[in-house]
Amino acid sequence: MKKKGLLVAVFFGTILLTSTVVISLPNLMAPFDPDSETTMTGTPADNFPDAQRPQFCGSGNAKTTTYVTEYTIPTVCTNPLAITTDFDGNVWFAQTNTGNLAKFDPVTESFTEYDNPVWPPNGRSMMWGIDDAPDGSIWYTDETFDSIWKFTPQTEKYQRLTYPSQGDALPQKLKVVGSQIIVNDFTGNKITFLDPNQIDEDFNYLSIPSPVDDSVTGAFAIDAQNNIWYTNWLFQQGGVLVKFDQEGYRSTVANTGEEFLPLMDYIEVLQLPNSLLTPNGAVATEDGKIWLADTSSSNFFSFDPVTEEFLQYSTPAPALATYGNYSGIIKTPISRPYWIETNDLGQLVFNEQTANRMAVMDPKSESLVEYSVPSMNPNWGDCGEIEPCGLAQIFDFTVRGDKIWFTEWVENNIGVVDTSIGLPFEIGLDSNLVTLEAGQMKNIDFVISPQTSDDMSNVSLIIANSHDFLNVTVDPTAQKTFQLDFDAPRPLSATISASEDAIPGTYKVLIGAQTEEVSVSKFITIIIES
Repeated sequence: MKKKGLLVAVFFGTILLTSTVVISLPNLMAPFDPDSETTMTGTPADNFPDAQRPQFCGSGNAKTTTYVTEYTIPTVCTNPLAITTDFDGNVWFAQTNTGNLAKFDPVTESFTEYDNPVWPPNGRSMMWGIDDAPDGSIWYTDETFDSIWKFTPQTEKYQRLTYPSQGDALPQKLKVVGSQIIVNDFTGNKITFLDPNQIDEDFNYLSIPSPVDDSVTGAFAIDAQNNIWYTNWLFQQGGVLVKFDQEGYRSTVANTGEEFLPLMDYIEVLQLPNSLLTPNGAVATEDGKIWLADTSSSNFFSFDPVTEEFLQYSTPAPALATYGNYSGIIKTPISRPYWIETNDLGQLVFNEQTANRMAVMDPKSESLVEYSVPSMNPNWGDCGEIEPCGLAQIFDFTVRGDKIWFTEWVENNIGVVDTSIGLPFEIGLDSNLVTLEAGQMKNIDFVISPQTSDDMSNVSLIIANSHDFLNVTVDPTAQKTFQLDFDAPRPLSATISASEDAIPGTYKVLIGAQTEEVSVSKFITIIIES
């Protein structure tokens, strides 16, 4: 247990840091300091000394923008994390500082919090995974006590199952899929399949071991053929993408009656790109591609199983207000895409943890929309006297229709993005494909077209590329920030160049514009010929 605690503290403590930052930001599960002054309130805030409460319990009231609405949880300092929606549209989330589940009714905008009588006093645990089952029960993970929990809303009863492990374990993301529950064991280095109909301590399970020793196991995706895709990686050293043919395995078991088949015979292992270091989130799209979110950068990746090629996409850098840079030492701020899912339209949805944004990317049009979350806790950035500044720590989200529900771990809020609300402008490109040779440059024209009858001030451009040997510069006559008039589309031009040492291949650059509330941009495909 000590080894697990150290690994988790080092990993999660590190991913909270913006690149090149040496300021000390606290670990997620900061220990209680018995020597610090603690004013007892009879609330979950008592798990933190007075000095840490603004940092973990919230720094302000819930806020609203054109696209985002936040709601404050009635109980203070609950640290909401894993979140899902049920068949009726209710929003369920786990509270890491209370051990309780809570329900939010979007129609009445009311919360119901369910006390967990089994939870130990002052217990705290990061609960990363949650899902609802066909029978209406809610299942979720618990890393501190190595548990899988079942909550039955009809009876308001909790049941705890000890997560099957041999040594270190950290049950993380969880999905109820048909007649099984699938869990990735982050530090236990395996994927586990459980039967939700077995709720006693002697349940059967299947675990897929990792092909990489001493690695961790990221989240998983399920493709149209029911293959399980997941990552194994070593911290800051890269890793592999794993495909498990569960249909082939189960078919052989059913036909032969042999229960102990060599699992590695049903596993395919593919090397991850060197630039993909921390693949946490994973999802499969209808076209068969696997998408991975890299929490060590501003990047996310697609993988095509047919060509076995990875393609790297970059999000814009975070807004200055998210990290502050009051000390001036932050040189390369990054957005840290964390988990990734799809919506009903087949679009990708992911959270950008250190950019304080929720993002929607359409793989068909290759457009990217990012929604800024208004709450910002200054204790999680290099903020100094800068206001507003900081992060709400958006660690999880769930998608239902055109709504994206998310939790704010350090602001004691849940929030929702309404993606049905029209965007203020769109980006039009004269071409979304540019072919270059090393050392060559080409111009591309684009236009920012208003989609509203209101004038917009403080609009700024977005430029992001995925590799250092590519460079994108905008017409120098364009202002850093500008006003976009509703009846006057703004034409612009950009120059895309490849350095002499550019490596032949296919790459993506991003061009767009943003306001304080939302950004709209498009990816351009760059082919560097040999």
